[in-house]
Amino acid sequence: MEGKVKEQKRHQQKHSGPKAERKKLKKQGGTTDEDERKRNPKAFAVQSAVRMAKTFHRAQDIKTKKHHIPLVDRTPLEPPPVVIVVVGPPKVGKTTLIRCLIKNFTRQKLGDICGPVTIVSGKRRRLTFMECNNDINTMIDLAKVADLVLMLIDASFGFEMETFEFLNICQVHGFPRIMGVLTHLDSFKNNKTLRKTKKNLKHRFWTEVYQGAKLFYLSGMVYGEYQTQEVKNLGRFISVMKFRPLVWQTSHPYALVDRMEDLTDPESIRTDPKCDRTVSLYGYLRGTYLKNKCQVHIPGVGDFQVADVNFLPDPCSLPDAQKKRALNEKERLLYAPMAGVGGVVYDRDAVYIDLPANHVNQQQEEVRPTTELVQSLIDTHATLDAKMAASKVSLFSGSATLDPTEEESLQEKHVWDPNTQRNRRKVVFAEEEEDDVSSTTDDEYGDSEQEEDEDKDNLSEFLKEARAKSEKSAKNVTYTPPVKRQKLEKRKEEGEEMLAFADSEDDLEMSEEEESKEEGEAARARDSGHCSEEDEEESDDEESENESVEEEDDADDTVKKQTEMILFIILLFLSIGALQWKDGLQQKASEAFLRQQEAAPNLRKLIYGSVVEASDSEDEDKELGGLFRVSRPHNSTKFQANALDCSRFNPDTFHDWDLEEMLNSIRDCFVTGKWEEGQDAATLLKEDEELYGDFEDLETGEIHKGPTEQQDPAEVGPVHQQNDEDDEKEEAEESQMKVDDDEDQKNKRLEKKRRLKERFDAEYDDGDATYFDDLKEEMQKQAELNRTEFEDVDDETRVQYEGFRPGMYIRVEISSLPCEFVTNFDPHYPIILGGLASAEGNVGYLQMRLKKHRWHGRILKTRDPLILSLGWRRFQTIPLYHIEDHNGRHRLLKYTPQHMHCGASIWGPVTPQGTGFLAVQSLAGTKANFRIAATGVVLDLDKSVTVMKKLKLIGYPYKIFKNTCFVKGMFNTLLEVAKFEGASVRTVSGVRGQIKKALSTPLGAYRATFEDRLLMSDIVFLRSWYPVSVPQLYNPVTSLLLPVGQKDNWEGMRTLGQLKHDLGIRNNPNTDSLYKPLVRGQRRFNPLHIPKELQKALPFKSKPKQQQPKGKIPRDLQRPSVIREPHERKVAALLHALSTVHNHKRKKAHMVQHAKHKEFLQQKEKQEEAKLKRQKEARKKLYRVMGQMDQKKQRSSLKGSSQEN
Repeated sequence: MEGKVKEQKRHQQKHSGPKAERKKLKKQGGTTDEDERKRNPKAFAVQSAVRMAKTFHRAQDIKTKKHHIPLVDRTPLEPPPVVIVVVGPPKVGKTTLIRCLIKNFTRQKLGDICGPVTIVSGKRRRLTFMECNNDINTMIDLAKVADLVLMLIDASFGFEMETFEFLNICQVHGFPRIMGVLTHLDSFKNNKTLRKTKKNLKHRFWTEVYQGAKLFYLSGMVYGEYQTQEVKNLGRFISVMKFRPLVWQTSHPYALVDRMEDLTDPESIRTDPKCDRTVSLYGYLRGTYLKNKCQVHIPGVGDFQVADVNFLPDPCSLPDAQKKRALNEKERLLYAPMAGVGGVVYDRDAVYIDLPANHVNQQQEEVRPTTELVQSLIDTHATLDAKMAASKVSLFSGSATLDPTEEESLQEKHVWDPNTQRNRRKVVFAEEEEDDVSSTTDDEYGDSEQEEDEDKDNLSEFLKEARAKSEKSAKNVTYTPPVKRQKLEKRKEEGEEMLAFADSEDDLEMSEEEESKEEGEAARARDSGHCSEEDEEESDDEESENESVEEEDDADDTVKKQTEMILFIILLFLSIGALQWKDGLQQKASEAFLRQQEAAPNLRKLIYGSVVEASDSEDEDKELGGLFRVSRPHNSTKFQANALDCSRFNPDTFHDWDLEEMLNSIRDCFVTGKWEEGQDAATLLKEDEELYGDFEDLETGEIHKGPTEQQDPAEVGPVHQQNDEDDEKEEAEESQMKVDDDEDQKNKRLEKKRRLKERFDAEYDDGDATYFDDLKEEMQKQAELNRTEFEDVDDETRVQYEGFRPGMYIRVEISSLPCEFVTNFDPHYPIILGGLASAEGNVGYLQMRLKKHRWHGRILKTRDPLILSLGWRRFQTIPLYHIEDHNGRHRLLKYTPQHMHCGASIWGPVTPQGTGFLAVQSLAGTKANFRIAATGVVLDLDKSVTVMKKLKLIGYPYKIFKNTCFVKGMFNTLLEVAKFEGASVRTVSGVRGQIKKALSTPLGAYRATFEDRLLMSDIVFLRSWYPVSVPQLYNPVTSLLLPVGQKDNWEGMRTLGQLKHDLGIRNNPNTDSLYKPLVRGQRRFNPLHIPKELQKALPFKSKPKQQQPKGKIPRDLQRPSVIREPHERKVAALLHALSTVHNHKRKKAHMVQHAKHKEFLQQKEKQEEAKLKRQKEARKKLYRVMGQMDQKKQRSSLKGSSQEN
């Protein structure tokens, strides 16, 4: 069967047809569209100018909408990992998705997802996954640091409130990239329902995010995991996604902490378990550069000062740059310390290191400490005293060892002093014991002088021997390259001694050359001027030798002299008497002072602290006797970081300017020197003459002519030195070459014009380049400049200049953290280290624009505490809501408007203008309604806005004159009235008035005038305004300090309504505010009185008539009442009953008749509709027949006409 494999039918290409023709044209280089345009250009011309303009405008609008304001690309060459936050309601599949993505990228399975999980996803990208639980504190914090949000949605249930809450949080704090992921799609059994649900959820998701937002579908699960291909597609989208820089993130340094260690002294914790802790936090730095000793904010904890910052090796580094498509297994790194990945598991009070079984069974030598100091302490079998007693020291290589027993030993001797009448403890040396103690002081002094002379003789002999030895040893000296040294400050503090072992590997990196330099500097710093004359002479010799610039012969002599000097100094200090140090003390002190003045301070060290000295790989030292190290003199001229300060003037005494060689060395520094071809002054002047030719000096009128031909400068000479024959030859040549020179000049001018035109075209004719393109190019240049500035500088030096750059893995040490931060640590809650700017650590007044969220159920009340998320912080404050009137006054509002913005004044941390914020009323628990109460933006950072509250003062008139009345009850004192003199008042009925003057009695009464006469029942009120102070409450939310399991139950200040509800207090209603029935007494008006004179002048119609009042009707005219008999009453009752029954029957019959008539009308209406329908159909049929007949007539008429023709 294997041999009889059926061959696949080969594809036969078409050789004819439209498709083949198009392929032929394409191969030939032409297209059908171009041919058609050339063949028929009018068909492709613009048919409508309006339509063309609309098309062009639409294309430009679409192009412009894609534009963003170009920002400088400040991302480092090795950017930090991308923060991916997985958000969603509980039980929607967040942990499962993270596990599947980690398995897709790293081929590893992760158990419990605790804290950030960092992986290497590609050659140039790392990802940090973080799961967001249902706590609104976590949602707010992670929305501020997220680069990408994976929003999981349960398709079987639909959108939940947590999804919309997180979307609104992201909109306020920068709106990172958001991708939706639909899960639980396998619960749909009907495909039609599934498609419809997908479509509805997609369009609702687009409404909240943006049109076309990516929405992934995870169709189902296989063995507890999502399908591999779907997870791979999702991971591919994540790996290639581009991110827009957010303003807050790019202007503030921050770090998502993935590791935490408690550095507090265990003894302090034992004595006081509640003491403040010193904690080190680890994480990748993001945003912008972080300076040491700056202020940071930890959301949920508070503001703190950074004690120290260091950068560490990257624990999850990117692979080396190689040309390959995929990562190998070793490069698929996974770093999650809080989840226990990497062999380290963090517990609440301990750190456990997980070792595999094969490491435990190894021998003890393999697991010994690597640091030599620790290893030597472990291997110690004898005490320090025993080792010191048995140790032997040799000063030089090859010399005899010095035994401790042979050295001078200090002993004690008790001597009675008769002057002081007490026993004195005298120190007795070994040499003094051999001498005769009973000799006098003068003899002792004389003996000491003789011993000094003998020592000097012995010294000269010893120097000859040492010189011979040094010549032999100098030949065998090998140069050792220096090693980079990082911690100079530490070694300078240790002084002269060099430790045998170092505490860390960094301490072992210092070269022996730098040791000798540091020892020399330390000795100079300790020098107080107490030195001998021989020292000064030797130092002068050394300085003079350093000035020479000779080769190796002079260097060898210098080594010999320096060796002799060092040996001489050592032996001299051993032999000099106790009194010779006083010789020439004043001169030594003055010289030491001059040396100190000449010493140049290192400005770089003063500004940036510790400075790493530049080590030169070419420096070579010579070793003498295994103990001393002497450097070559020419090495001192190498540039060092701690060189002389260039701001001080040091006279140059190292150069002899009388020598011709020294003058030639600087001859090219001047204008007359020989420069490069593009910088030489003579060459540039000559080019200018050739380029511009003749020119006229406008001030003097002198005409300067350019050279007509290029002559060799060596051939040009003064005119008076040439012969007449030469002049004749020149004139002949000029006459012959005149025509050629004119042509050459013309060609040069044309060439010059052509070059100028090309330069002009290059500058201004950029084709389709726009302002936007120029702006992008400028930003690109700035980004390139930022990258290349410190490109070749090592990290230690860069950190001192620019701070810790984004992408570094840093260790931040913070002291004085509350102990609850460590004891109640929960890795499921994120720890964010947000850097603050210089002014953001202060607290002050903030003016905001605020709007109640349209989905929040209740309006907000002034002076009710509100929890704000502003910048990095979450804090509680008391806002005052206000609105600006047409006259510029900010009027206090009791409640926020329903669908309108209003102003808000708070006391809080100073945050840059334009920063968005959101408000939440409560953080405790999950409520059924929408939790985000309001959103807004910061406008001002000062107290420029004065909020005014309206106040109505009420008074009552007690004396009324014509248009004047006396009012009481509005004020209490004369002073209050005096303040409001001239103020306008009003009555409830609308009569306007003005306060005139205060009255003596009663207190607070005043006289006011009004437009009209007042009544005693009128109420007078005064509308006034007074400023309201903003309550100074700033209460940071410390949710991370709560115990584990209670971090979402933080409660701050309660509102007045909550307090009354919790305490069971009911409001006693104000009786004046209750609604009561109005009881108004009957008012009696006086009759209208018209004077008799006026009545006479009135017409008859308007005169009052003399009407007699009606009197009582006389008894005889009154109608008597009829009293019925019993029989009449029965008859009247029967008639009434019969009429009632008759009326009821008639009414019932009328209702039945009305119902029948209504039914009849409905049937008639139906019949009418049917009739109209029949008529319409009949009409259509008739018209159709008539139309057919007309067509037949037309056809017959056409046939008849054709036959006639």
